[in-house]
Amino acid sequence: MTDVLVIGAGPAGSSAAAWCGRNGLDVLLVDAEEFPRDKPCGDGLTPRAIAELDGLGLSPWLEGRARNKGLRAAGFGQELYLPWPGGNLPNYGGAAPRLELDAAIRQVAIDSGARVLESMRAKDVVMEGNKVSGVLFADGTTISCKRLIVADGAKSQLGRALGRTWHRSTAYGVAARGYIKSHRSDDPWISSHLELRGEQGELLSGYGWVFPLGDGEVNVGVGTLATNKRPADVNLRGLLTHYADQQRETWEFEGDVRAPWSALLPMGGAVSNVAGANWVLIGDSAGCVNPLNGEGIDYGLETGHLAANLFANTIVNPAMDYTTVWPQQLLTHYGTAFSIARRLAGLITVPKLLPTFGPIGMRSQFLMTVALRVMGNLITPEDKDITARLWNFAGRRSIKLDERPPFS
Repeated sequence: MTDVLVIGAGPAGSSAAAWCGRNGLDVLLVDAEEFPRDKPCGDGLTPRAIAELDGLGLSPWLEGRARNKGLRAAGFGQELYLPWPGGNLPNYGGAAPRLELDAAIRQVAIDSGARVLESMRAKDVVMEGNKVSGVLFADGTTISCKRLIVADGAKSQLGRALGRTWHRSTAYGVAARGYIKSHRSDDPWISSHLELRGEQGELLSGYGWVFPLGDGEVNVGVGTLATNKRPADVNLRGLLTHYADQQRETWEFEGDVRAPWSALLPMGGAVSNVAGANWVLIGDSAGCVNPLNGEGIDYGLETGHLAANLFANTIVNPAMDYTTVWPQQLLTHYGTAFSIARRLAGLITVPKLLPTFGPIGMRSQFLMTVALRVMGNLITPEDKDITARLWNFAGRRSIKLDERPPFS
């Protein structure tokens, strides 16, 4: 029996457990795998993610690890260096393999008072009226709880059991990553190739990346966007190998790509039923992935923090029902940005749009600097400059036009 049961010990779940523990709540964190365990991910840490990791007390852990100045964007005959904008966020980013990052955040949760269990796969929920009273696991165990946080990833089996629905009419991502030895693993810039071409030379609606890890390897990956109307018809593993071969000389790769892993991602809050009377979905489970760059670690950390604060407030208001409160919180924090971002991402999937406008954008350092800030969702509520005002205005207009707004 526990007050708060958290399913999934990725960045979202472990962040939630850590903040719940710090708020004095009795919390149990359960993961399906034995730690340390890996996850398919680009491993990139934006300034937003760095800020949350700092708040968790992981600044010493980040010291000596890969740190980057910003994005090196290449494509259509251009190469631009785009520093992180700073402002109200750290002016640097980083990268860390999920095998190590998830274990570190989970340890913070333990140090904050959370109990943990591993190698237990959540299978279904036990209901009493409209509330979850427990979670049933594959080994037949049932853990009772007063409240539940679901952070079991993009596929979210437990979310489906609770009625979570993923709407693929908006843009979603398909991606693959692997690791490869590189003599440039300490490069101070993460790199994205915005002119991603397939094995036949065709232009794809996505990008390739090389994220230096500072340990002799880089994370190399490819990702494309798709919608119901324009599905991604691509062999991801083949595309990953092809892209790595293209970058082999530039990045001084050695050997073959190891540990390739692909994933399919709901983006921009394109899921409904993210909360009930005493449960919430966070991170990838709630579709909290940036539609313009596939980033999810920062949103996982943030939504875990938000959920923990919400649960702590329930001590004061024990009758609180999360069914509408949680979606509204997500909408307030991410709704406008997700709405306009997934609309733009959908446009990228339109044939001939990228080859027409891609070269125009890449010729402008100013436009790409703005794009980096927008794509990285690095506009904070405190920002009042012209870019922030225009982005927020566009987001408000976009959400009014949405047939299905984020998280609904």
